[in-house]
Formats: sequence, C-alpha cells, structure tokens
Amino acid sequence: SIGITNEGGKVDINTTSELILRNLLLNLGLNLDDVDIIVDSVMDWKDSDDLHRLHGVEDDYYMSLPNPYKAKNANFETLEELLLVKGMTPEILYGADGKKGIIDFLTVNSKMTNININAAPKEVLSAIPGITPELAEAIITIREAQEIQDVQGILGDNYSLASPYIGLAGTNAFTIESAGYKGTEKTGYTIRATVIPEGTNKFKYLYYKSPVDITI
Repeated sequence: SIGITNEGGKVDINTTSELILRNLLLNLGLNLDDVDIIVDSVMDWKDSDDLHRLHGVEDDYYMSLPNPYKAKNANFETLEELLLVKGMTPEILYGADGKKGIIDFLTVNSKMTNININAAPKEVLSAIPGITPELAEAIITIREAQEIQDVQGILGDNYSLASPYIGLAGTNAFTIESAGYKGTEKTGYTIRATVIPEGTNKFKYLYYKSPVDITI
C-alpha cells in the first residue's frame, strides 16, 4: 500500500502561527497547560533571542538537564528535533494507544505560512480559525469531486477568520508512505520519505525513515 501527501497541506513548524499550533494540539486531545508549555517552548526554540515566553524556556532550562544542551535559536531541520523541546514527548509526536501523533500534520518542507486547503487533512483544517470539524468534513467532500478554487464561496461568513491562514498554493514537496506485507502478515516493511521531483523519474530526498508506524 502507498499514500502520497502534499506538504503544503500540513502545518510548517517553522512558519506557523502560535494559534494554529495551539489549536492543532488541543484538537489532538492535549490539556491546555501542556499545550501552553509546548507552543511557547517551540517558539522559544526557534527564535533568535534568549528571552523566554510566559510558558516557554531557553538555555537556562536546557542546560540544567542531566544531559544539557542549548536551545537551537534557529529553524527546525527535522520534526524529530521537536523531542528536544520542553513538553514534547514521543507519545505526543508519534501517537500512542491508537491516537495519531502530531508528526502526521507537521512539516519543515512546505516553506509556506498559509495552508493549502486542497491538501490539508481534517485535523489541520479544524485547527484553522473559522473552520469547524463539520466544515472541514464538507471541504474534504467538495474537493474529492473537484479541486476548490473559490475559497470564499466555500467558507462563507467564516472566510474572514480563516483567510489569513489558508491558500490554494501548493508545494513541490511530497511525502510518500509505503508499506509492504508478506502474505497474511499484519506487520511489514514500512518507509516514509519526503521528496521533491527533479525531472523524469528523478527525486531529491529531503527526508527518509524506515521502519515507521504508518496508517495508509
């Protein structure tokens, strides 16, 4: 089995607003206190100063850990780097007990501030102000028949709330998830790769990992 997703439909951790990241974490079931710590700490991790936000941390916290390190004060290069940030856990990042992890909805490769409404999954759409879970489902149903062009017509009165965070532009980066199974076995060989097409049958790899936990 194989699945292909456009990175433009995900939340770019390097360009996202705090609001979108906060909504995404809340929608995944985290409590508000944990969300406040994670969001502020993510923003502190990638900003260039040593001033921490209300719930965030900088070098003084990380250097006090048993295995000390400094805040990066630069953009994330991989999503796994989030595990270095205060408040983030493997369970939150990768998922646990049948729940999806936030890694499924994040990227470092779209390089866009706006989310492509034609590529975003329900969880990402629902994190956008003005888009309820019900409206997110309606958007997905509409675009299955035809790619959305008139965003304002679809969102109606909610357009003004959502418009700063959405767009129709895509990206040339795609994530491919593939799983191969032998016979009736339920476990198999799995890979996740993010690539940019470069000519006929040529790709530039931005990310590759195997094995991975994936659902296709």
